[in-house]
Amino acid sequence: QVQLVESGGGSVQAGGSLRLSCTVSGDPYRTYYMAWFRQAPGKEREGVAAIYTGGATRYAESVEGRFTVSQDNVDNIVYLQMNDLKPEDTAMYYCAYYKGGTWSPFIESKYKYWGLGTQVTVSS
Repeated sequence: QVQLVESGGGSVQAGGSLRLSCTVSGDPYRTYYMAWFRQAPGKEREGVAAIYTGGATRYAESVEGRFTVSQDNVDNIVYLQMNDLKPEDTAMYYCAYYKGGTWSPFIESKYKYWGLGTQVTVSS
């Protein structure tokens, strides 16, 4: 059973930075796909950044150039470096995982495993 644990959330002022981590345990598959999603109060969950073991990445237009997703395949950790944060980035951030098949970065139904989330709050 794959388990995901996020960490690194917090409160920052606009323009600040945070780095989120997602630790994957429980026999990650050799080829897998991971993504960061976020959900703000009263809004639908949206995909933010995605990566797979081949190294390709994908970003939502709203975070392109500010967020960077990366992975440590030795320790099975996926990071989300968030720079130049804006109040509209305030949300609960979740990491998600699936294995096998083709890459569909922001299709939520593809992701079988989810973390519990970490809160990011950006004040103006």
